[in-house]
Amino acid sequence: MNTLELSGIGGDTICAVSTPQGSGGIAVIRVSGPQALDIVQHRWQGKPLVGMASHTVHLGNLVDTAGGMLDQAVLTVFRAPNSFTGEDVVELACHGSTWIQQQVIQTLIDAGCRHASAGEFTRRAFANGRMDLSQAEAVADVIEAQSRAAHHVAMNQMRGRYSDELNDLREKLLHFTALIELELDFSEEDVTFADRSEVSALATEIHDLISRLAYSYHEGNAIRNGMPVAIVGQTNAGKSTLLNALLGDDRALVSNVHGTTRDTIEDTVVMGGTLFRFIDTAGIRQSGDVVEQMGIARSWRALDKANVVLWVVDVTSADTSMAHDILTHCDGKALIVILNKTDLDDDFAARSELSDILPEGIPVVAISAKRDTDIEALRDLIVKTAALPEADSDTIIVTNARHYQALTHARDAIARAIAGLDSGLSGDLLDQDIRECLHWLGEITGEITTDNILGEIFAHFCIGK
Repeated sequence: MNTLELSGIGGDTICAVSTPQGSGGIAVIRVSGPQALDIVQHRWQGKPLVGMASHTVHLGNLVDTAGGMLDQAVLTVFRAPNSFTGEDVVELACHGSTWIQQQVIQTLIDAGCRHASAGEFTRRAFANGRMDLSQAEAVADVIEAQSRAAHHVAMNQMRGRYSDELNDLREKLLHFTALIELELDFSEEDVTFADRSEVSALATEIHDLISRLAYSYHEGNAIRNGMPVAIVGQTNAGKSTLLNALLGDDRALVSNVHGTTRDTIEDTVVMGGTLFRFIDTAGIRQSGDVVEQMGIARSWRALDKANVVLWVVDVTSADTSMAHDILTHCDGKALIVILNKTDLDDDFAARSELSDILPEGIPVVAISAKRDTDIEALRDLIVKTAALPEADSDTIIVTNARHYQALTHARDAIARAIAGLDSGLSGDLLDQDIRECLHWLGEITGEITTDNILGEIFAHFCIGK
């Protein structure tokens, strides 16, 4: 499809540096649009672009407006429609000096280019039908991926596996609509095309598929932004020492003084191909100190927002006075109980203290965070307890909040249709719910969208992509 005008994109030619800001070995400058070949030709000394075949690479010189040499460069040409944007595209690989980059961009603008806005190359790819909107958004996710799992999920989406799933849903919904409309067309005649039980079974199947995608956002958000893991426990249990051991860095201040940590401290590390976001919290205890009370309140909030909780218990004191409150806040979360400071006490009396308190099945592990004893085993247990899909899994996982919102609306619409079928609602009213469901799925892929939505999405892209 060509929706350039509808998307607010003109027929001009754009340029931008597509490699990261700053100097480096090389920089790649991308030019895209109907005049890309003509404009670059004015700044190119080498084989003429007019006869160049698509997807070919050439060596030559870049010159400024006066014909002075700027740099020796490698030029790659991609002819429409077989390019990233669907337009004629020229990519110039020059030396990575920031001055050279600036001069090349300036001389291209002088020759007729316009500097690209954030995400404009990808937006043109979407507008020209080179990818749907969910694939376009995945481009940014691939660039920002901080772990193997996040990269794998984003690549699956960019390659269209998520789009294929949505298209299958769309086909099922269109089939549903066709059955309902046939019922409406022949409602006064003694003709049966599909009984209500068949239509209801189809609607239930659609509802289950949408629900599965929506539910996967819980995991997808953790994969994309980091699985939140709260480190909690009473004061001086060794929480900050544990954070440092897990990160392999002295990130948090460690002291024997109770109440040293007054605020949450966060940092991330990749384990098992997944990004984990560890949150060290203030020690939980009864305190009359106003500042410490504020820190403890933040500890409870961090615990409530975490997917995984590491409850650190000092084996030298085995104080379980706050156990009930901690376990209450951990309801429905993955919990690991950590018996710390085994270098000071290897009797593990705390294990028996906790045996009558902990629900069955809660893993308990003994470590010395100070001596790094069994930290690697703890890392493996955290990865296992998080229960995220394997980094190389082909399971479709939703990572985008916009998609999740659209899926929940679509799920609500198909749920209303199922309720209507059960109550004998007329076909015309059922059809409205199905069309609403189609609308929300179309918002994900971009079949239904507005300039405001597109502007919001692509504004978060980097310049040059």
